[in-house]
Amino acid sequence: MDPLYPFIDEKALKKEREKARQLRSSQWWKRKRSSGRCHYCNGQFSVSDLTMDHIIPISRGGKSERHNVVPCCKTCNTQKRQLLPAEWAAYMERLK
Repeated sequence: MDPLYPFIDEKALKKEREKARQLRSSQWWKRKRSSGRCHYCNGQFSVSDLTMDHIIPISRGGKSERHNVVPCCKTCNTQKRQLLPAEWAAYMERLK
């Protein structure tokens, strides 16, 4: 159980992470990241430098579904951590 979000059970987390692994190997995902663009910073990267990010993190109740995953550079993914979209936007605004 995640100590920050104890309402998400470990079994559900494991199931969603498995779904994410399957989604990463799909043709849909390969096409999605082939643009080389990070969803957050809009930077151009090689396909190998992009990761899958859950817009609403699994640990906060998000699902591993097409509408909730985006290609993201490793820097943005690391900085975003488990933030929700509104929290991420506020974080980015503070950086300006």
